[in-house]
Amino acid sequence: MPAIKVKKSDAERIKKLLKKLGIYDGKRRPKRSNEHIFLPVLNPQKVRELGFEIVDIELPMRPQRQIYQSLESVLKNKFTEEELKFVRRYDVIGDIAITQIPPEIEHKQKEIVEGLLTVHPFLKVIARKGFHTGAFRIREYSIIWGENRLTTIHKENGVKIKVDLSKVFFNPRMKGERYRLAQLANDGEKILLLFAGVLPYALVLARYKNVSITAVELNKEAVALGIENIELNKSRLKGKIEIIQGDVFDVVPKLGNFDRVISPTPRGVDALNLALKKAEKWVHYYEFVHENELEEFKQRILRECRKLGKECEVKIKKVSDFKPHVYKVCADIKILNQSIPKK
Repeated sequence: MPAIKVKKSDAERIKKLLKKLGIYDGKRRPKRSNEHIFLPVLNPQKVRELGFEIVDIELPMRPQRQIYQSLESVLKNKFTEEELKFVRRYDVIGDIAITQIPPEIEHKQKEIVEGLLTVHPFLKVIARKGFHTGAFRIREYSIIWGENRLTTIHKENGVKIKVDLSKVFFNPRMKGERYRLAQLANDGEKILLLFAGVLPYALVLARYKNVSITAVELNKEAVALGIENIELNKSRLKGKIEIIQGDVFDVVPKLGNFDRVISPTPRGVDALNLALKKAEKWVHYYEFVHENELEEFKQRILRECRKLGKECEVKIKKVSDFKPHVYKVCADIKILNQSIPKK
């Protein structure tokens, strides 16, 4: 089968070129020798025109899971375009896949399970998501394949996070945000984390920076898991984490001030004033906002700052889609100075 022989030092650059031109054979594995790499190609004639020499060499096929890039690509020949819209959004938490199967495609549940196992062969549990219930936003789940459990250890950003999806809320899609905040923080900061959950934000922050974090969480089950997670990651953490069980609106007013306050605010909760009161330098405040109300959200923050005698700069960042025209956003609020508010 056709391939080109390139020096190891040039392999990554040439592979990118071949992919850009659509002539790299991603279904086969490259082969390495002491000083060279053999890259599989699709169009020998075009490769020759680029000045590369074609060699004939046996290159093994990649495992199927490495060929497919998405569940959609696996199911595209079995599902209609309309049906594919329902399977595009799913989450993998540890070795558990959480998928949404509306009534319209219930009859194709078996195909969805097979597709998920093709893309993620390490899975041990596949669960179908239900509705959020209760004050702690816990989802209902029904297990449709695999082991009868909803507890797992999720890995992200260099930390391990133990979760029990039957008892706590956890959002794996905020992985990038957690890393972003860890890069913004500075060594030596005192950080307050509201609505801390099982400590995903705190763990990632403490993994990368030597900071002192006070985390507040009401759910006793989440606090217990958070304590386990601190122990689970103790050899990886640069910073320190203290977790307090209680309602943020009762606990936080009794605490001192902090360099940075982070509030992954639950939907329908208003903790803006509380977060701003306790921050001396930065607030990262998460909210669900309609696209037509982004400017009003920013002005609301500025008004709240003025009430507290604080001069602030606000940048609104869209984090993820929530529903049509509504986004989960983060307001990065920089506190420039503080004065005594006028009475």
